[in-house]
Order: sequence, then C-alpha cells, then structure tokens
Amino acid sequence: MKSYTILFFLFILISCTQTSEQTDILIFDENVKANWITDTRELPQHDSLFYSDRPTPLFRKEFVLDNEIKSATLYITAAGYYKATLNGQTIGKNVLDPAWTDYSKRIYYSEYDVTSSLINKTNCLGVSLGNGFYNPLPLQKWGRRNLRKDLNKVGKPAFISKLVIAYKNGKTQEIVSDSTWKFALGPLLQNDVYIGNVYDARKKIVGWNTPVFDDTSWNFAQKAESPGGEMQKAFFPPVQIVKEFTPVKIYSPVNKTFIVDMGANFTGTYKIKLSGNVGDTITFRFGERVYEDGTLNPMTTVAGQIKRKGVGGPGAPDIAWQTDSYIVGDTAKTWFTPEFTYHVYRYMEITGLDEIPQNSDIKGLFIHSNVMNQNSFSCSSKLLNSIQEATERTFLANLISVQSDCPAREKFGYGGDLNATSESFIYNFDMQAFYRKTIYDWIDAMNDSIFVDTAPYTGIDYCGISWESAFLITQYYLYLYYADTEIIKELYKLDNKWMDKVARIHPDGIVDNGLSDHESMEPVPVQLTGTAHYLQCARIMQVFAGLMGDKEKEQKYERLAEKLKNQIRTEFWDKPVEGKINRQTLYSTLLYHGIIPEKDLDAASDSLLMAVHNGPSGHFITGIFGTKYVLETLSQYLTPEKVFEIVNSTEFPGWGFMIDNGATTLWETWKESDNTYSNCHPMFGTVTEWYYRWLGGIRPQAQNPGFRKFTLAPSTPEGLDFVKCVYHSPHGEIVSNWEKTGENSYLYEMKIPSGSTADVKLKVADSQSISIQKDDVNFDNDKIEGLQTGSFKLSEGSYIITVSTGS
Repeated sequence: MKSYTILFFLFILISCTQTSEQTDILIFDENVKANWITDTRELPQHDSLFYSDRPTPLFRKEFVLDNEIKSATLYITAAGYYKATLNGQTIGKNVLDPAWTDYSKRIYYSEYDVTSSLINKTNCLGVSLGNGFYNPLPLQKWGRRNLRKDLNKVGKPAFISKLVIAYKNGKTQEIVSDSTWKFALGPLLQNDVYIGNVYDARKKIVGWNTPVFDDTSWNFAQKAESPGGEMQKAFFPPVQIVKEFTPVKIYSPVNKTFIVDMGANFTGTYKIKLSGNVGDTITFRFGERVYEDGTLNPMTTVAGQIKRKGVGGPGAPDIAWQTDSYIVGDTAKTWFTPEFTYHVYRYMEITGLDEIPQNSDIKGLFIHSNVMNQNSFSCSSKLLNSIQEATERTFLANLISVQSDCPAREKFGYGGDLNATSESFIYNFDMQAFYRKTIYDWIDAMNDSIFVDTAPYTGIDYCGISWESAFLITQYYLYLYYADTEIIKELYKLDNKWMDKVARIHPDGIVDNGLSDHESMEPVPVQLTGTAHYLQCARIMQVFAGLMGDKEKEQKYERLAEKLKNQIRTEFWDKPVEGKINRQTLYSTLLYHGIIPEKDLDAASDSLLMAVHNGPSGHFITGIFGTKYVLETLSQYLTPEKVFEIVNSTEFPGWGFMIDNGATTLWETWKESDNTYSNCHPMFGTVTEWYYRWLGGIRPQAQNPGFRKFTLAPSTPEGLDFVKCVYHSPHGEIVSNWEKTGENSYLYEMKIPSGSTADVKLKVADSQSISIQKDDVNFDNDKIEGLQTGSFKLSEGSYIITVSTGS
C-alpha cells in the first residue's frame, strides 16, 4: 500500500506540472532573483491570539528608470491575498487575488501590463497582504472543523513579484521581490474571509506607496519559504467587482441603528462615505434577511454555525456573523471599502453613525469570478423570469475562484453541488476555463484511500463518491459542451487510477456509504444515488477510453457499467422497494441513468408521475440530485407541460414559493429558513438547465460534442406565450426564440452557427402546416426532408419557421 501511495502522488505531481500552462512556470524559476518575502513577525502561538489585532503589512520598493521604456510587465502572486499598486494607483481590476488553491501544490500568478503607469523618474511598487485562505482564523466550524489544521498548507502571508522593464535601447531591468523591500504595519488591523475586517483610519499611512516617501523608519522585508506549490499563470476569469448596487431603502428600526436594503442578495463588499469624531467606531453587520420588526437577521450567514459561546474555540466570537468595523481617523468625509474579505448580504446594518446615510453615499459591490455572460433566457412568465434572475445571481454569488455551496457559512467547493449544477452553470456562462481550474483543484485535493468532499481540500470526507466524482464528471461536461479533449488526454491515466480507487472502496459495486440526495424532503438511500454516480463514471470512462483508442479499457468499463446497471435495477426496480423512500428521486434516478428496461418505461414513467402528484401541491420534494433528474425525466418521458405547471406556481414547495416569499437568490432548502440554512445556495438552480434544454430546446448530443451537431426542440407549454433563448457554443451563437401567434400557431426564430447542424424537432399536428424562411431570402422548403413532420435538419443560417393551422 505504501508503494502504491507514493506512485499515486508521484503521478499527481507529474499531472499537475503537465498542464497547458507549464511554459509560464519559469517566470519564477531558480535562475531569477525574486524571493518570497514577508514581514518579520511570528505567527501567534495560541489559537486565541489569532483574534487579536494583527495589522496587515505594507511593502514598498522604489526604483529609477534607466532610459525610455518600451514595455513593462509585472508578474505577481501571494500566499494569501495581495493588492498591488504602482505609484499609488491600483494595478489591474482583480480582487481577492490569487485564486484559492492548495498552496502546497499549485499557485496561480497574474501578469499585468503596467507600461502606462510608469513615470520618467523615481517609481514605487506597493504591495499589501491579506490572510485569505492561507492564514485563516482557527474558527472551529460546527465545533470541530478548523481550517488551520485541515488545510494542507497554512502560514504567514507572503508574496513574490517580478517587474520586467524593457527599454527602447534593447536593455532590460528587473525589479524583484527580495529583502531590500521595506515594510510597515498598516491600518487594517484584522482581516478574515469569514467574519470580516477591522480598519483603523487613525493608522493610515498617507503616500506610503508613492515615490519619494520617507521610509527610513520602515523595516526590511524578510525572505520567506515558498508555500511549495508550482507557480502557473492564471488562465481562468479573475475575481473582480462586476456590478454596483444602489440601496433601494435606508431606514432606522431602532435609535442610531440604520438598515441599508440593497434590493437583492449578492456576494461582495461595499463602498461608503463616512465621517465622525476621531476614534469613533462604525460597525457594519450583514445578513440575507431582516426580522419582522425590520432589524437585521444575520443568522443564515453565520460562519460554520458558530452561534453560541464555546463552539468556535478559544478566542472565537460567540456568534461568528459577518462584521466590519471602521475607526474614524479624520473628521472629513472619506470613502471606505474593505479589502481581503467578502460577505453575502442584502441588508447592511450600520451602527456608530449620528445621522442616517444617504443613498448616494453607499454602493454595494457585487464581486465574483468574471465569467463571460453572453447567454440569456427570458419568457412571457414574470415568475419564470424572476426565478432565472435569482438563479443567475445565486450562481455568480458562489463563484469566488471556487464554485461554493454557499458564500458565507462555508465557502467550500463541494463536489456534489458541482455534479448537480455544472450543466446549469454552463448553460448560463462560459465555464470552460473556470472548470479546468476546478478539475486541477480536485487533482490537488484527492488521495488514494478515501473520497474527499471539497476542492480545495478542507478536511471533510463523509459525502462519498457522489461528491468526489465531480473530478471525472466535470471533465465529461467540458468534453460534451466544449469538445475539450485535451483535458481527457492530459488526465486519462489519472482517471483510470481514480476508477481503480473506486473499485477498491466499493469492491461489490453497490455504494454503501456517503451522502445521498441532500435536502430531499424524504429519505433516499445512498445505494441508489451513489451507485448511479458510479455507473455514470463507468460510462464516462468508456467514452474516454474510446477517444484514447484504448479498446481494452473501453470493454472493461462497458462491462462495469452493465454490471452496475443490473445491480441498481435488481435492487430498486425488479422488486418492491421497502420502507420510506423519496419515490420522485427513486424513479427519476432510474430513468435518468437509463436503468429501466425499455418494456418497463411506461410503468416507470407512470410511477414517477404518481410520485410527483403525491407531493405537497403536486410539486417536487427532491434534493440535490433528484431535482436535476426529475426536471429532465418528467419532461423526456412524460411532458414538459407538467414541469412548467410546477415551476410556474407559487405553491410550496418550489422556486415560485421562494420568489413569492421575497427570495432574490435561491434557498438551500425548499422550506424557508431564517436561522440555519443558506438563502444563497446553487443546488436547486438546476431549474435553469431545464429552461435552456426544454423551453429553449437547446441540447448537446453526446455523439457530437461541442455542438458540431445538436438538438433544437423547444417546448411550448400552455400558458406560456413566448421564449427568448440564446446560447453561445464553441461554433458561435445559437438562438432559439418562439412566440405564440394565435390559436395553435407559432413563430420560431432559430440561428445555427457556422460549422454546426441542428436536429430540429417541433410539435406539428396533422392539421397544421409548417414553412421556413432563411436569412430573409427565398428558400426552397421542398429541400427540407421531414419538414411537415416537424423533424428535420438545419445547417448554418438564421431561420423564421411558421407553424400554423390551416393551409
């Protein structure tokens, strides 16, 4: 076993350094003079001392230009977070940089063109450091999980940088991080990604990051050991401030306490204009909800459910809510924005001000990974549009370089949420680069003996295969939606080793431990959902082996898939399932994964429909996986009309119920929670996948990955008058719009991108006629085979299709 472990980790190390970004690693190789540097303080020796003031260090380095410059490029990263400036001006737009990784295995650096920021005399680079996930507080979440012990690498924040200046005369100059840099302690006394910041404006050092500043009293920086990870250039969308919210309401529920309502729940920080008496403390708390009396309810965003004294460990707050503090240093009004932290909130509580702030004095800053957002869905239902808007906002709020399950209580990258929602994210945003980064996080998180639940690894390992299989299933979705075969070629050997691990952990095939359909309203055995994910992985590996020309493995995984399918069918279909079980999840799982024999499909479909009918209000009671499955299978094997009826309802349980009760992001549970569960959780966001797949009808084909050929089969449920749906494939923009123009008459607008072919499937009755106009020119309908049946092919172009009653 020991020798296998060594070989496994050796292979992971090789895989980590053979990515497409390998050529960029040499920016900071052993031949350059750049060092990791930090301040000279030691970390606290006891947990309780981590909660004391520990000002962030400010680093500066002056340099003089030798000649007229041609270009200047800064390469920089940190263990923790950093903010870089040149001559007092912030470099770039990134925040919370670098992206969270296992710093002992992989660290991403950023590259900035700073040519225009240099001046023809003395210049100054400035860097401030935050703790991020490298130097977390020893908060004992749920009374037991401590990131300082659970993360593979923690330590004192440090950074490494290299400024390369190219002159027009052909010479170059390098300004590197080393012990000639100087540092002092700044005004940010505390910073934590969970519980917030303390900023003392009395300690602000004016001009510290500008040239010709007197730093004679500053100390020299200290060289630091590398965190150990290979440095690679960031290739994925950075975290940035993407949108500003203006308060919709500011009010005072009690004396000298002000509540700012941003109108929507989101992740980020804020900027606010402040003034007061020197030494006054202004405190900010954040929450997704307010109580009936209008006061702040911060309880759904409490870190790690630390809600009473003693739970969080020595020195921890009794209640670990999101809080920032600002200590006034100048009576003149000044703008303040916290750094190195982020909150999820709709409501901000402010105490310590004498007067109610004005709307113009506050902006909410929506922070997330700036994924490309060109896809869109809208329709005639105001409720469906509100659900879509809340879903998009929920998704973005959970993209802070890691796709999290909730952006306050945990902030962790759980694999189960990824397996449930990654297709939904892909339908809404360009996720290719982000998910490549996610897969590398999983490579760094896994080991050879147990399944882990999150990437980066956070010490949690009870959820089982349905969580860690995100490593493999996400690869498949990159292949299906983006035709990304390079990731498969790169990781194929590791994928096989991972499947060998699964076989060791579950030698009989049936998965007998782990978390199942999380937040299902009725029990679901892990033997069902866990084994179904094992089956899904076997089929994926059969596809991957075929792509690699590995016939032996292809046959191996075909046999494994057949074995698992038969085992699940025997256990959950061939004989009556005893005991309490969520039958919506049961039948939809069997149908979704193709386990039901063809002769029994009608019986299984009827059973699913009856299970849905028996739910409260005839709605879904499924959890994290069952919801994805039931949306798809109820539409595929019965009718999308029933799904539309459920989604377009405000009855409990459902998305409309959330919206009708004031939700602007999706809840973690069908039932409303004002104390325990997150109000910003992506798990039930799979409804947006149904929008694109069934109302828009845009579906990839497994045999034609990357939308070389795809299905276009929009549904027109009764009660919906129009749909507008746009998806950007690797070949270009796909448009699927339709509107009801009369009784049993519809107008479809479709666009097929260059290099693609669409298999169009429309509902056309015998009494209806169908005609096509292409690109605003005459078009020979007789050339379209199968047109009158509603099942035909379209090549590149823009089309107007009319389906109407009569001649």
